[in-house]
Amino acid sequence: QLQLVESGGDLVQPGGSPRLSCAASGSNLGTYAIAWFRQAPGKDREGVSCISRGVTFTYYADSVKGRFTISRDNAKNMVYLQMNSLKPEDTAVYYCAADRFMGQCRLGASVMDYWGKGTLVTVSS
Repeated sequence: QLQLVESGGDLVQPGGSPRLSCAASGSNLGTYAIAWFRQAPGKDREGVSCISRGVTFTYYADSVKGRFTISRDNAKNMVYLQMNSLKPEDTAVYYCAADRFMGQCRLGASVMDYWGKGTLVTVSS
């Protein structure tokens, strides 16, 4: 059973650059594609970015492309989301999720096998 724990959420000013971390335990993270999702108050959960098992493929939603970078360190069982140039509309609870998908990666919430509990990022001056 894979367990995921997110960290790094905080109150940041517009333009800030926090890094979110997702720590895995209970199984080898390298056997999963990983995705980051977010959910703003009153809105549906949105796929933000994903990375394949072997780090060879990444994907970003248009809303974050060019500002966010996903990475992973399979040896440390860690996944990261570097967020730059944050905007108030980036305010949300951010979740990491693991997918047994053996292809590249995908951002469908319904296909994820494991979820973390989320970390809150608030962008406000």
